[in-house]
Amino acid sequence: MAIVEVQGLRKSYAGRPVVDGVTFRVEEGEIFGILGPNGAGKTTTVECVEGLRLPDAGTVRVAGFDPVTDHDRVTRILGAQLQESELQPKLTVREALELYAAFYPEPADWRPLAERLGLTGKLTTRFAKLSGGQKQRLFIALALIGNPRVVVLDELTTGLDPRARRDTWSLIEEVRAGGVTVLLVTHFMEEAQRLCDRIAVIDRGRIAALDTPSGLIRRTGGGTVISFTPSRPLDEADLAGLPRAASVETREGRVVIHGTDETANAVITLLARHRVTAHQLRVTEATLDDAFLDLTEEKI
Repeated sequence: MAIVEVQGLRKSYAGRPVVDGVTFRVEEGEIFGILGPNGAGKTTTVECVEGLRLPDAGTVRVAGFDPVTDHDRVTRILGAQLQESELQPKLTVREALELYAAFYPEPADWRPLAERLGLTGKLTTRFAKLSGGQKQRLFIALALIGNPRVVVLDELTTGLDPRARRDTWSLIEEVRAGGVTVLLVTHFMEEAQRLCDRIAVIDRGRIAALDTPSGLIRRTGGGTVISFTPSRPLDEADLAGLPRAASVETREGRVVIHGTDETANAVITLLARHRVTAHQLRVTEATLDDAFLDLTEEKI
């Protein structure tokens, strides 16, 4: 059952289309990712879902309600962590939790929520004194304090160090395990590949692809990536003739081939036949990075 439905969404600023006919459904209980280059329309899309922006055209429904005309109902169903969030610097964690809990008729008990998110030891700490990871944990708590059925997390781990980012990923998985649907906006490919059940790739305001992470990767045309620097140049016709090769390119003398295991075996045979040494030979599986670059016009 879809808890979020977006159909033909359009939004322009000063006559410039930012979201141009976006359509997707988020099923209850899933982590649904939205990926795209900077300026692709990701944040505008979710702000329309949250009821923070009025669409120019199209429909948005959250559990069947319009986020604009049924805003009060939607705020009781949907929790949100905005892309840029701040609190009053002297506000303590406890005061923030108590304040936000007062906004809802039936809020979650903030004490077990704080414990679950590792904030119990920071209840008397002022917001300005929290680390980046602790602030993000607090914003997750504030997004969940209204007992929402769906939560929107917009660029949640931007600016965090690798350890804090991975800790936050675990928290997101715990949120979903608790029965909350997650709409995750991110530009971290590893984050989307690990967390998301399905991903919508938005490019220039339109959906470029919508699939599971593995499905998007398969769209690259080659699940295996072979890269090496040859001891001397190889004939371009030989490279182009490799079996099952989806793409072949040379970057500053380094050959990068997208293909299959059959392609990798053929490369080894080609190198041996021409007695060419492959320096720094790498054979890896294609990633969401590869799919993203194929699907969007703008590089990461």
